[in-house]
Amino acid sequence: MLKTKKELVFIILAGIFITNAVVAELIGGKLIQIGPFVMSIGILPWPIVFLTTDLINEYFGEIGVKKLSLITACLIAYAFFILFFAINVPAAVGISPVNDDQFYAVFGQSMWIIVGSIIAFMVSQLIDVSIFWFFKKRTGEQKIWLRTTGSTVISQLFDSFIVLGIAFWLPGKINFDTFITSALTGYVFKLTIAVLLTPLIYLGHHIIKKYLSEETE
Repeated sequence: MLKTKKELVFIILAGIFITNAVVAELIGGKLIQIGPFVMSIGILPWPIVFLTTDLINEYFGEIGVKKLSLITACLIAYAFFILFFAINVPAAVGISPVNDDQFYAVFGQSMWIIVGSIIAFMVSQLIDVSIFWFFKKRTGEQKIWLRTTGSTVISQLFDSFIVLGIAFWLPGKINFDTFITSALTGYVFKLTIAVLLTPLIYLGHHIIKKYLSEETE
């Protein structure tokens, strides 16, 4: 039984955070093309992760984000072991609508992606929370946009290059030029979406603040 509204807010934000992070790993093996550029479709859920990270930072602090990031990394690793097990269990021949080769073509791609993403995720989250609180301590409750966007600008630069480097370039799935252009494309995409989501940060901040203030009235 939840004792406070703040606990409920944390559970909702954590659920959104974890769901989008895990889904991003599962769909990350598919590369899409935007004009002349290529990027992983796994990028799509990450702006929601940024959004929830910033809101958790605001209301639950640096420790809250670090603990949730560690839990999420462990859950992503858990997904890695489940996928590894599922890949190595033979499909029922003539019965299963998905054979072993088809299953591996989809989820086998996720294995390297998950390894890269766990490393990139933890590095980027630690950078994100450090920069967020660097600005927060200097601006107080003002300039939410500065700490949310500023932390994303730096953290996602590392994330974009680490995850693609480990998941696609090191295994030889893409060449170096494609790696660089794909990482830059993904970075620009994530950064653009993060900036566009800034009004939602303010909206989420307002809704949560109002909701929590009702508890003290």
